[in-house]
Parts: sequence; C-alpha cells; structure tokens
Amino acid sequence: MRLHPIYFLRIAGLLDGISLLVLLGIAMPLKYIWGIDQAVTIMGSIHGGIFITYVLTILFAAVRVKWSILWPVAALIAAFIPFANFILDWKLKKAQVNYSVQPFNYALIVYSIVFFSFIDLFAQLPVMSTFATSVGSSTFLVGFIVGLYSLTNTFGNIFSGVMTDKVGPFKILMIGLLLTSSALLLYQFVDSPTLLIVVRIIHGFVAGLIVPAAFTFSANSTIKEQQGKKVAFTGTFVGLAAIIGPAFSGILSSKTSVPFVFTCVALLGFLLAIMAAIFLSKHKLLKKSNNEDVSQSVGTLFNAGVIKAYLGAFFLMFSQGVIAYLLPLHVQSLGYDSRLSGTLMSTFGIVAVLIFVLPTNRIFDRIAPSKTMTIGIGLMGISQLLIGQSTTNLALHVVLGLYGVGFALLFPSINTMLIKATPAALRGKAYGYFYAAFSLGVVVGSSVLGWMPITITSGFVFTGIILLLFATYVIFNMRRDLALNY
Repeated sequence: MRLHPIYFLRIAGLLDGISLLVLLGIAMPLKYIWGIDQAVTIMGSIHGGIFITYVLTILFAAVRVKWSILWPVAALIAAFIPFANFILDWKLKKAQVNYSVQPFNYALIVYSIVFFSFIDLFAQLPVMSTFATSVGSSTFLVGFIVGLYSLTNTFGNIFSGVMTDKVGPFKILMIGLLLTSSALLLYQFVDSPTLLIVVRIIHGFVAGLIVPAAFTFSANSTIKEQQGKKVAFTGTFVGLAAIIGPAFSGILSSKTSVPFVFTCVALLGFLLAIMAAIFLSKHKLLKKSNNEDVSQSVGTLFNAGVIKAYLGAFFLMFSQGVIAYLLPLHVQSLGYDSRLSGTLMSTFGIVAVLIFVLPTNRIFDRIAPSKTMTIGIGLMGISQLLIGQSTTNLALHVVLGLYGVGFALLFPSINTMLIKATPAALRGKAYGYFYAAFSLGVVVGSSVLGWMPITITSGFVFTGIILLLFATYVIFNMRRDLALNY
C-alpha cells in the first residue's frame, strides 16, 4: 500500500522537532555553560540537514494533497517553535484520513520556484555583511558587495525577460535554477574580497533569470478571471520567504557557516530543477489569441497600465529599502534590543501572508487593480509617516501591521495590472523590466536616505510623502481615464 504524503511530512516533522530540542536543550548548554563548541557545530549541521528534508516533505505534501494552503504555512512556522512539531503531528494524524491524494498541480512547482528565488535573496540579508568582513573587506567594500547583488540582478531580470519571449519561460526557468544553484556553491571557495565580488556578480545576474520567467509561466497558464487570486497566492510564497529566509540563515550560519547556508539553499534549487524538468516540461501554456500578434502589440509594452505597474514595483521596493535601512536604527535609538527589528519585519510579513491566503484574496479579481493599488500605496505611505512617530513596542507593531496590509494590497495589484496591460507574446520582457524596477527600488531606497543629511524621523516622513504623492498620481490618472471613457 502506498504511504500517504502526510505520513512522510509527519515523520520529517517529528525528526525536525526532536533535533531542534536537542540543539536548544543539550547542544547549546554544552557550548555556553561547559565550553564544548563542537556540540553546537555538529548538532547545528544535523538539524540543518533535517530541516531541509522537512521543507522538502512539506513541498511534496503541498503538491499531492488537496488541502488548504494554511497547512503548509503552519508546518513551516512550527519548525521554528519548540514542541510545535509535536502538536502539529497530533493535528495531522487526525486530519490525514480526511485528505485524499490528488493529481500533481504544476502551479505549486512555480510557487516553490518563486519561494526559492526570494529565500535566496532574504537569506543573504543577515549574513552577507558579516561574511564580507570575515574575508577581509573594508567598510566601503562591505556596502558595495551587499548592493552588488541587486545591481547585477537588474540586468539578469531584463535579459530573462527578453529571452523568455524568444525561447519560452520553461527553458529560462531551468537555466536560471541550475545556474543560481551552482552560483550558491561558489561561496564555498571565497577567501578574498576580490573573489567575493566576482561571485556576487555571477550570483546576482543568474538569480535574476528566475522570477520574470516564473511569473510569465504562471500568467500565461492562467485564465484571465483568476489571475488576481493566483498572483496573491504567489505573493504568499514571497512573504513566507521574507519571514523564513532571515531567520533560517541567521540561526544556521551561527551554528555552522555562511557557505553552508547557501549550500542548503542550492540543494533546494537543484531539487526544484529536477521537479520542473519532470512536471513543467509537460505542461502546456494557454495559446495566444488569434488576434494577438507580436508585431501589432510591440507598442503596448509601455502603455499607461504597464508604466503604473513599473512605478508601483519601484516604489514598493523603495519603501522596503527604507524600512530595511532606517527601522533598525529607529529601534536602536529608542533603546530597544535589536531583535525587535526582526519581530517587526515578521509582523508585517505575517499580516501580508494572511491577506494573501485567506478569502480576502478574492478582492484582487473583483476590484480593479488600480483601486487596490492606490489603497495599498496609500497605507504604506501613512505607515511610513507613523513609524517615525511611534515610540512604544505596541505602537510599532500596530504600524508595521498596517504596513503589511498596504504591502499585501499593492503587490498583487501591480502584478495583475501588468498581466492585463500586456499581451502574452511580450509578457516575459514586461516582467523583466518589472523586476528590474524591483531591484532598482531596493538600491535607491536604501542608498538615497543614506546620502541625505536628515534624521531618522525625517527619513520616514520623506518616504511617506513620496508614497502618498504617487498614490495621488494614480488617483489622478484613474479620474482622467474615467473622464476620457465618458
């Protein structure tokens, strides 16, 4: 008799829960009380390997079991909470009989590839600056090395978009997965700033190949009436990567090494490449409309809807760059522990994920994306204004929760707007420029505020005003379009 996918998930979950308890309850006291450093090094490596196996069983169950996406989300969260795996196992044991195994759903492979691409990004955040320092980089070089990934990622996004339209999204996805996973392994050989710069250039460029191809594949295989909801589900995996990535790399690197963290991510990439080769190669994309001709639609690549989507992507990540740069400084200036910055980031990510996965995601197919975009960017602007004025733990969490609502409304809106404003024949190139705007937004957001001679509070106010001005621009364009149509 074939074993149920949930059975494998339960076994891996129990092993992950046990290894976490051994790491926290035995290995760490051996190191910090009795000075046996090898205990954490060995157990940390074992736990890291079990965790990767656990994540793979979650993915396997997610693609084969017909259940709510809240189950995989709960399983991932449980991995970071002592004893949570045992509670989850008790729940899964009772639920297993109620869920049948379903035919393979290709969309979950695409979601997982998006997750891989963004966890690759977010796993770098807490460790790259310290890793650059450890190989002899100066303070100036550390900042350059950290930003170099996003810069070269921009060129990778554009190249991916152009090639996706020429050879199709599947081939670019496969090339991106294999090259990115290989590039992650190169960190094992880094022992100097010069070599690290070379690896960062390669890594940033090849990683930029994945996301435009993945979103194009998803958009070109989804019927028009379900695109908003599907983009929201994709945003769930981006949010999960934002929550899990920093915690995963921060904890694992402290017990092992930064190159080992990247090796774990690389293994996930190679596995997804194998799964994509098996399943996605057989999936047929929706055929282009007979009326859709590339030669007739070239001029539509930069129409009003596309430009608004690009601007929305830029300002979304501009805001993220400001948050990443100023929020830790603001928390520190208030006298709080630096760990509060992490919990605040998690707060906004969790709120966004809940909006993506709960029935609230239906609004993205029922309300015009320009409206949800305006509300989203407006809430993010208001949140930026309030962050600088918030001085208590509770106030900061409330404001970051509001920011998460704005993020959750904006991300699917600009993706849906882009899909509706571009023909399938040009969608790869459109997504290439779209995610190039994402990458540029991060670079500009964090660097511009660093160059400006203003206080932390003034930086938040400046960003809030910029976002609200953009929201006003979108409203003005909505009214102008209505007037023209009338």
